[in-house]
Amino acid sequence: MLGALLRLLSACGGVWPTSPAPAQSSSATASAAAADHHAAEGRDGLLWWRDLARCHAGELSVAVVQGNHVLEDQCRVESAPPLGTCLGVFDGHAGPDAARFACDHLLPNLREAASGPQGVTADSIRDAFLATEEGFLALVSRVWETQPDIATVGTCCLVGVVHQRTLFVANLGDSRAVLGKKVGRTGQIAAEQLSSEHNANEEGVRQELMAQHPDDPQIVALKHGVWRVKGIIQVSRSLGDVYLKHTKYNTEQIKPKFRLPEPFSRPILSANPSIISRCLQPSDCFIIFASDGLWEHLSNQQAAEIVHSHQRANRVCIKNLVAMHCEIFSYFV
Repeated sequence: MLGALLRLLSACGGVWPTSPAPAQSSSATASAAAADHHAAEGRDGLLWWRDLARCHAGELSVAVVQGNHVLEDQCRVESAPPLGTCLGVFDGHAGPDAARFACDHLLPNLREAASGPQGVTADSIRDAFLATEEGFLALVSRVWETQPDIATVGTCCLVGVVHQRTLFVANLGDSRAVLGKKVGRTGQIAAEQLSSEHNANEEGVRQELMAQHPDDPQIVALKHGVWRVKGIIQVSRSLGDVYLKHTKYNTEQIKPKFRLPEPFSRPILSANPSIISRCLQPSDCFIIFASDGLWEHLSNQQAAEIVHSHQRANRVCIKNLVAMHCEIFSYFV
């Protein structure tokens, strides 16, 4: 089964789903196997990994550790002209539905949004995020009466795009992208964080929420030593979580732990991503994309030094990193 989940559609491009996905047809699976028979893959308990494989941006590796009984996290890679190489890390919460939906739709939506003469821009990436959010909301609306819990499912989304030597990073939630670059004449590696995190434990995020909701003194609350939005959720931006965006889904049909005692007039969470872009430089060596599980245990610099030290001994690199309970980990070289 793992091979069907992790195979690239071609050595030069295609779609690379790295977590459970609908099974391919036998002919598609055979074609993928024939096209990418060199790249090693495997599993060790709850760890799945894929060794370095070629893509348009260079080389890429992915690993996933299942942290829950049901895998809530997904990752997807697409590498083909004219878009370039795109990677999405989707760290789900309260269930897998939103992460699976984002994995299936966000990068295809980006292909469509970037199909015009402007190509890949911050605006086209933002449009793809919002189209995916609208699509998930439509799904919630369709199944609400029979599956109300889908309104409480959400996902963080971290997307990287390398397009004509320009790197774009877009983020919802608290996954993180970190660049490893050479500094000085000795070839030492320095880590540079590329993404902004939307977690209520950050003072800036709390200030942003209080400014957006000046009439709500409980917009953030300290609960069991952790700051949470409305005392429920740590992230302030996500895809899904429609029970905190549309008051009609915050009713007695959802579980009590998600219910708010009063209706709200404006969305509490946002699906508007933070986006940065930069031109890649010769000193830029690799980019790490990982969910928050990695960053709870490693600093940016520690993670960068592990990748730098084991770029060719890739399986050692992956195991060193995911041993720290990272749920999704990927890097470009």
